[in-house]
Amino acid sequence: MKELINLQLMMFALIIIGLILKKTKVIGKEGQKSMTNLVIDLILPCNIIFSFMIKFSSKIAQDFMVILIISILIQVFCVILGSVLYNKCSVKRKKCLRYATICSNAGFLGNPIAQGVYGMMGLTLASIYLIPQRIMMWSEGVSVFTEAPTKKEMLKKIFSHPCIIACEIGVVLMLTGWRPPHFLQETITSISNCNTAMSMLVIGMILADADPRTLVDKDVLFYSVIRLIIIPFCVFIPCWMLHIDSLVKGVSVLLAAMPAGATTTILASKYDCEEEFSVKLVVFSTAASLITTPLWNMILLKF
Repeated sequence: MKELINLQLMMFALIIIGLILKKTKVIGKEGQKSMTNLVIDLILPCNIIFSFMIKFSSKIAQDFMVILIISILIQVFCVILGSVLYNKCSVKRKKCLRYATICSNAGFLGNPIAQGVYGMMGLTLASIYLIPQRIMMWSEGVSVFTEAPTKKEMLKKIFSHPCIIACEIGVVLMLTGWRPPHFLQETITSISNCNTAMSMLVIGMILADADPRTLVDKDVLFYSVIRLIIIPFCVFIPCWMLHIDSLVKGVSVLLAAMPAGATTTILASKYDCEEEFSVKLVVFSTAASLITTPLWNMILLKF
């Protein structure tokens, strides 16, 4: 948990640095837009490909299958929640809330948490858990923000997205076990390692234009309760009642309890959908997770 708290504090430090860079005009509006495009079109795809480069062992295939099924069910549940819970909100705000419900920050926080609590096996299971979320993030998730005249054009726009292409490459690498030449792996890894820093800096730049007095509102609070309490609770109860293996259950619940993903703000900024509100979702839910994540870990230890 100490490692978890350090990671979350690091995220806030990066956000503050981004805020200072924008406030002091070191980076202007055009620079911020270029950084956003860089994250979407290059850094995130490399991060996705890197996350799929794991060793598959038949010895743990059963646990892989169980956690994969759980993750798929969670994603379906989150899509349904996102479609029905926010109908009273404005159209643009609803898009942010829907996407943030579907796509948590499990990709960044999930792996180190799983490894810190459950060791290397936890990290491996977390990588499998994240497969459906990564696919959903850049299919259903992107479709939340993407507008196209026809369904065909919308699907074309989604499946030509760099992050969807990266998912397809990643799945091939995972299933075949083939790896690119060493220099290319190192290149992908190096770019992937920029993901957290660049994403948080962009969020900080957007936050620089937000009014701190309006950082928390009823929609942000409602979302945080759904994301950090209701969703993991709905995962924990069936796993507990069905006597799912404690390791699989633990990884599933902890990753389901992650706050809003940083890509909520990145995409909201790119597609002009209340980016300041999206920052509130990410910042407040991440701050609240400093309390809720350790609590979920305590519950898992007792049950």
